[in-house]
Amino acid sequence: MKKKQRQELQTVITVKTKGNAPYDIVLKDSFDGLPEYLTGLGCPGHRICIVTDSNIAPLYLEEVRAAVSGCAAQVETFAFAAGEASKTLDTVRQIYEKLILAGFDRKDYLLALGGGVVGDITGFAAATFLRGIRFIQVPTTLLSQIDSSVGGKTGVDFDQYKNMVGAFHQPAHVYINVSVLRTLPEEQFASGMGELLKYGISLDADFYEWAIDHMGELEEREPEALTWAVSQCCQLKRYIVEKDPTDLGDRALLNFGHTVGHAIEKLKNFELQHGACVALGYVAAAYISWKRGLLDEDEFYEIRDMNVGFGLPISFDGLSSEDVVAATKKDKKMEAGHIKFILLKKLGRAFIDTSVSEQEMLEAVRFLNADEA
Repeated sequence: MKKKQRQELQTVITVKTKGNAPYDIVLKDSFDGLPEYLTGLGCPGHRICIVTDSNIAPLYLEEVRAAVSGCAAQVETFAFAAGEASKTLDTVRQIYEKLILAGFDRKDYLLALGGGVVGDITGFAAATFLRGIRFIQVPTTLLSQIDSSVGGKTGVDFDQYKNMVGAFHQPAHVYINVSVLRTLPEEQFASGMGELLKYGISLDADFYEWAIDHMGELEEREPEALTWAVSQCCQLKRYIVEKDPTDLGDRALLNFGHTVGHAIEKLKNFELQHGACVALGYVAAAYISWKRGLLDEDEFYEIRDMNVGFGLPISFDGLSSEDVVAATKKDKKMEAGHIKFILLKKLGRAFIDTSVSEQEMLEAVRFLNADEA
């Protein structure tokens, strides 16, 4: 396995989607290479606004600002309060105001420095300011490095509806400094593992088995294991995004675990990390797949029980199962009145299904609900 890692590790992954300029996902172990890539993008002579949040700013903002300053005509910064509560149109409005007052034009750049919320907000602001300016993703959480920074989905929440307002706007570059994962809080690291395991369970059984075999190295955050895992996830997402850049077909497979997961996340008022909710959601999806005879019992329970080893939940409390199922009907993944549910044909082979009944969902959610066990 170690030999296979050295042979197949990709640290530069190029994403090519129809109608958009190709861009690179670059994996490094520091921010030192950032000026080289920004120069290659044509940043010299143009303005850059670094958008971040109150958690990331004290850790990395000055280091990234110093790196960017040598390859930009002007560097501005904008930081907002960390958390899902800031993922609103009002935060985007504040970014617009910052850019207007600083004199930004269509040839200038936004740079998203942070996790998924920062990337989504910055990407949406870039997609809509002056009908679209370029932006660069510099993700700092495991979840954003392996998922949300890649593929051009941007957006904000609207009232209680998650990601209801958004746009597809591909980044000009994704620069991943894997070393920042060493300082990530435990719950955020576990959240990223929820998305990482989702990739394996739904798209690549060999990668899932690799993750299980290397649980110790991943949980210890060993650089080689982390770099390998991030690279594999980015390659899997690249494959899906290139086939379906605007979410009209196979890209829905990336929503494995998200139907029930988003419902729990919303009803918990975002107190549970996103990846933890996805982990609960994919256990529910695996449960339905098992009950339909698509997985055997041992496979289902392995999927569930592996969550424990990676610091992820296998149950929730404080909510009624009926309320969780009802919340799934308010998800943006509804299509012609039917929920697009992602199930498993087998481990590593997900498919889109629109026939999952309310009763099937209710039984799966009740299996997870510690209050109703």
